[in-house]
Amino acid sequence: MYKDKTDNTTIAATYHVPVLLGESVDGLNIKPGGIYVDVTFGGGGHSREILSRLTDGAHLYSFDQDADAERNIPDAGDSFTFVRSNFRYLKNWMRYYGVEHIDGLLADLGVSSHHFDDAERGFSFRFDAPLDMRMNKRAGRTAAEIVNTYDEERLADIFYVYGEMKNSRRIVSALVKARQTAEIKTTKDFLAAVEPFFKREREKKDMARLFQALRIEVNHEMDALREMLLAASELLAPGGRLSVITYHSLEDRMVKNVMKSGNVEGKVQQDFFGRIETPFRLVNNKVILPSGQEQADNPRSRSAKLRIAEKK
Repeated sequence: MYKDKTDNTTIAATYHVPVLLGESVDGLNIKPGGIYVDVTFGGGGHSREILSRLTDGAHLYSFDQDADAERNIPDAGDSFTFVRSNFRYLKNWMRYYGVEHIDGLLADLGVSSHHFDDAERGFSFRFDAPLDMRMNKRAGRTAAEIVNTYDEERLADIFYVYGEMKNSRRIVSALVKARQTAEIKTTKDFLAAVEPFFKREREKKDMARLFQALRIEVNHEMDALREMLLAASELLAPGGRLSVITYHSLEDRMVKNVMKSGNVEGKVQQDFFGRIETPFRLVNNKVILPSGQEQADNPRSRSAKLRIAEKK
């Protein structure tokens, strides 16, 4: 049905190596003629694997808000639709395309290697670049705007909640002092203000968490994830699968809660007989982790966790 005319290896090497590729797509339990959604297209690795398993009459909708990802769109004919949008609008777009139910949804919530390696995007502390961090460069506040305009309490909350930084108030106090002297425009400006608060032996790990917190705020990632998961819960047909790869505790907790209780808070509701009421049945009670070989081949996969659930 689908033959990719591009070189998958080249795409993976230049944009993003798909994590837990076989395990996450196997988890969808693809049915003949089914309708599937990949809400995190990126380099297209997971989408191509799904397309390779579809039969006539099946369809894949893939979402990505980043214009750079559009270079990776495969030539898949009528079986594929690329949606240029944030996945938080999943429900609206499915309505637009006349889709009432889907048979599976895959989400790889990791940031593409392309974003970390493209110095101009400002996602990594390895490069001196404009402090941007927007997935969609066409809209929204940049990380620099947030660092320079948010009040001290709001910034401290972001670093504490999204980055789990216990010394967030001290870090923000230094940032506020620095921005009073000169606007913080680049990753170098940002690092100059915060570096004194990081111990040498944990510097890279803590810097990564600090940048993660800013990125989550810039892209409203937790709100978007919440809206997408609830929409997926409604859209999935009975027997449909939800296959989600997470990379940090905040998003993993939200995914786990939705799969176990049907809501992001994890509030368990029971019926008259004391049975837990949830729209899902867990396919894997224990998270699926990348193999030792995959972690060696792709170090960025080390924090990945895969959860799979089936709609009742």
